[in-house]
Amino acid sequence: MSLTGGNRHDVTQLMPLVEAIPRIRGRRGRPRNRPRRLFADRGYDYDKYRNLLRGKGITPMIARRGVAHGSGLGKVRWVVERTFAWLHQFKRLRTRSEVHANLHQGLLELACSIICLRRLRKSF
Repeated sequence: MSLTGGNRHDVTQLMPLVEAIPRIRGRRGRPRNRPRRLFADRGYDYDKYRNLLRGKGITPMIARRGVAHGSGLGKVRWVVERTFAWLHQFKRLRTRSEVHANLHQGLLELACSIICLRRLRKSF
């Protein structure tokens, strides 16, 4: 996660977030540094970013602007919307009222930790 100003477009943070992805563990051998695919909505539909992702070996699965709905990406993207819903259960995160970004970042990290703890408790 990253914290930016409310007046910045989301797509400006796409490549820094992709660069911040840690190594992916899995099969034996050299671990992958990047995911195989990236799913996104119409707000990220720019050829510049599609080409940058392809250059890093990531297949962009981004909905096209101006095309009717029904691309099937909603089946995967609902995970992100669900996560936003989980974060919005914490009222201080719905509307940013903190003046300092580090306070808001701390509350966001605390909320993520609480959500993970709750998910772990359910699994055991």
